Amino acid sequence: MANDASTVFDLVILGGGSGGYAAALRGAQLGLDVALIEKDKLGGTCLHRGCIPTKALLHAGEIADQAREAEQFGVKASLEGIDIAGVHKYKDDVISGLYKGLQGLVASRKVTYITGEGRLSSPTSVDVNGQRITGRHVLLATGSVPKSLPGLTIDGDRVISSDHALVLDRVPKSAIVLGGGVIGVEFASAWKSFGVDITIVEALPHLVPVEDENSSKLLERAFRKRGINFALGSRFSGVEYTADGVKVSLENGKTFEAELLLVAVGRGPVSQGLGYEEAGVAMDRGYVLVDEYMRTNVPTISAVGDLVPTLQLAHVGFAEGILVAERLAGQNPVPVDYDGVPRVTYCHPEVASVGITEAKAKELYGADKVVTLKYNLAGNGKSKILKTAGEIKLVQVRDGAVVGVHMVGDRMGEQVGEAQLIYNWEALPAEVAQLIHAHPTQNEALGEAHLALAGKPLHSHD
Repeated sequence: MANDASTVFDLVILGGGSGGYAAALRGAQLGLDVALIEKDKLGGTCLHRGCIPTKALLHAGEIADQAREAEQFGVKASLEGIDIAGVHKYKDDVISGLYKGLQGLVASRKVTYITGEGRLSSPTSVDVNGQRITGRHVLLATGSVPKSLPGLTIDGDRVISSDHALVLDRVPKSAIVLGGGVIGVEFASAWKSFGVDITIVEALPHLVPVEDENSSKLLERAFRKRGINFALGSRFSGVEYTADGVKVSLENGKTFEAELLLVAVGRGPVSQGLGYEEAGVAMDRGYVLVDEYMRTNVPTISAVGDLVPTLQLAHVGFAEGILVAERLAGQNPVPVDYDGVPRVTYCHPEVASVGITEAKAKELYGADKVVTLKYNLAGNGKSKILKTAGEIKLVQVRDGAVVGVHMVGDRMGEQVGEAQLIYNWEALPAEVAQLIHAHPTQNEALGEAHLALAGKPLHSHD
């Protein structure tokens, strides 16, 4: 490991999560001499405490639901229960395989990998393990951690974060989930599949509140049908311990009791005590401020991922890290269009979207210029076979491109790839309608929706 003052890397990266390792891999690929510093495990939150483990839990829950519901498909099966140790082994095996692969990838690109807690010591250096690592440029990618609310202490026992939930050694009988955003509804969905009695508390008027309101309402309807309870437009006021759990109070006077309280009110940036302010980096509420090319106000410092106030998604971190590496390598990368990034909430049913909501489109273009169309999955053969319900909603600028695709239903996350192309290539409904979609697939529903929007519906009512 080259780590004395005479060695200067082209790029020193603080943080080995999605944004950091993507920048390292792309930078090395483009000929940059890269040092990557990570205090925990390569892969960061996404691989070890986020995207991957939560989706493994959700899939285990899906298997449990399929066993419960097998009879409606003519299959005799029964669910004996959840072996939580077995679930964790399955989850950890997935993580382990990906982790080994990622370690091999970083080594193969000849990235100098340093394990230790780094701290920015100047606009061109990071101190780690008592040594100074110097670079022509520094990339901050220190990620995020679960947030709480003022006065609400996460004890890791009865009041837990998503980190604790992923290693919980039992299936609780009941749980209150504080927060109806992506993290909250995913855990609520997985736990319900495991047989947990769930109540979600959300201060805003809808679940997944950043999605199109129609998607939120469809998810709420599906959750009611599954027996997932929720209190919307209700602000948390306090929690107290009971003999065998917790009692949560809301500002409207309502109370709920359960074995556990999962605090899922979002994630906050990891930036305190890391030398950012001392190096002159502009900050706001703990976030590092950047321009569209991920440059901070300090010319030699960039920042990416959950540390900056953009969408907190692993694939956004990948894109931002790649952008920085390509810019430093002298290429001319295009800034990320955050509206064009696909977003998926992997609950049952899934919520997937790309582009802007109907409300945002009306704000941008005027209500009279916005056209919407809803295609019910009841008309889609494969969805019928899967026994999933939901809709695809298209938002179009009148006589122009489709600017929003919003989907609710099982496996809709797998359909968002084509939706991304439709939005990002500014496709007209008539252009998408010309494409032939395989039958029977759920993907076909996207084609049918565009046929209808183009004025020539096939398997949909006029």
